[in-house]
Amino acid sequence: MGLIIAFIIFTGFMIVMLITGHSMVWALLVGLLLFTVLGLRVLKINEDMGIGAGIIELAQNSWSSIKESLIVIEVMLIIGFITAAWRMSGTITVFVYYGMKIIVPPLFLVITFLLSCLLSYALGTSFGVAGTVGVIFMALARSGGVDPVITAGVVMSGIYFGDRGSPVSSSANMVAGVTKTDILENVRLMMKTAVLPFAITLAAYSAVSIMNPISHVDAGILQAFEDEFTLSPWAFVPAVLMLALPLFKVGVILSISISVLASVAVAFAVEKISILSICKILIFGYHSTGDGLAAILDGGGLVSMLEIVAILAISCAYSGIFNRTDMLADLLNLIEKCCTKAGRYATTFLVSLATCVVFCNQTIATLMCSDLLTKPYLNTGGSRQELAIDMENTVIIIVGLIPWCIACSVPLTFFGVGIGALPWAFYMYLVPLCYFFTKKRWFVNKAHDVEDQVY
Repeated sequence: MGLIIAFIIFTGFMIVMLITGHSMVWALLVGLLLFTVLGLRVLKINEDMGIGAGIIELAQNSWSSIKESLIVIEVMLIIGFITAAWRMSGTITVFVYYGMKIIVPPLFLVITFLLSCLLSYALGTSFGVAGTVGVIFMALARSGGVDPVITAGVVMSGIYFGDRGSPVSSSANMVAGVTKTDILENVRLMMKTAVLPFAITLAAYSAVSIMNPISHVDAGILQAFEDEFTLSPWAFVPAVLMLALPLFKVGVILSISISVLASVAVAFAVEKISILSICKILIFGYHSTGDGLAAILDGGGLVSMLEIVAILAISCAYSGIFNRTDMLADLLNLIEKCCTKAGRYATTFLVSLATCVVFCNQTIATLMCSDLLTKPYLNTGGSRQELAIDMENTVIIIVGLIPWCIACSVPLTFFGVGIGALPWAFYMYLVPLCYFFTKKRWFVNKAHDVEDQVY
């Protein structure tokens, strides 16, 4: 009963923070206090442990859980660097600029989808691409007579292609971290499971694009890019490195670091930005000198990732408390029975939907899914790898389809459209649907050691 009350209060604070626009960190801190108090009560009842000893015990377990995610935190922070570096070097701009140059009216939506996929995969961020490429293509659609609602759905599909499957995606690295799996192996499997939904989506958007051609491309945006950046071919180099290095099994952190260094070199040598300014941009983000591009290109930087890191660290502390006190035992037993009767993927879908609906946040929903599903998966013959891919094909995508979740509401706000765009986000529906029917073909569950099971 105490756990239910704690979750109700916690959820209430989450909703308040969401409505008022305050950081989720405050709600998480309230939740940490609630679960700590509840954990102390459990330790007192089960082990007759005093308050002082209980606090030390829970703190140690929370810290151990946080330490296991330090590699993910490192990746999150360096992703902050690359989001700023690609802005100042003009890497994002050259893709959009030359993409707009080759636009053929009947293929506008196809190019929008493919370019959104490419940049979201290279940058690993849905919000970053939605706020830059997405905003630009929405402006082009409105000025060129293409339905903005359809365009928004196309962009949503594109940005979640990379958010789900990129080796530099914060969500993909988080899933790999909490499930203790290899990010590059996860990406390989995600690409396999993305083939069918991607092909169907591309075919559907080709038909829709032909029926909704753009009448003309606004030359004003192209001119704004030319005024702000040199638009040198060298600006492609950071993206090429980021896309190519993981294919040669170069580690994620090293790949991002090399791409950032290449961006710094381009910014210094081509865009003539001083070293001091480069350092400031990497930490605090890029700020456009042109008024017309400020709303599109501003952002990124180390500071932009601090809230996500805080959310991850606090949520990991929850895991330490839950594991030490075993307060989720009854719920885990119920989920394990569901895995046996309905199947692990179906159970993951339901748990993912519930956590996304309640917590309204991709990061928290991901961590809660890991806490709730790891033991049931291992105890019913599954593996951590299977759990990772099942989560990538459910919680990471589903959260972008729930209107009150920030993963959905923020991009739609960028685009200036309502939830009418969601039915056009074909890829986001097709990923979990196609995986449901093809999982046995695309995913072969590797045997795991008996020691991996958790009873």
